[in-house]
Amino acid sequence: MSTGTMTTKGQITIPKDIRDELGLEPGSRVSFLKNEKGFIELRRERRPVSDLAGSLRFAGPTRTLDEMDAAIAAAAAESMR
Repeated sequence: MSTGTMTTKGQITIPKDIRDELGLEPGSRVSFLKNEKGFIELRRERRPVSDLAGSLRFAGPTRTLDEMDAAIAAAAAESMR
């Protein structure tokens, strides 16, 4: 069993083995859920990929799917040389 100590600010350091088990990294979000037995569960929040929509900025012209496919194929062919 792993343990942590709460600071006066209400912060708890999650033990390394638990962070590793949950795949937590700096900036990871966790949720606390009370289960049917009254125990509190710590869970890593997993955000859907759709939450990332619009997070990357591109100032150039929009490309069609055919143009993107062609560019991918060209880069793949170039990397094989």
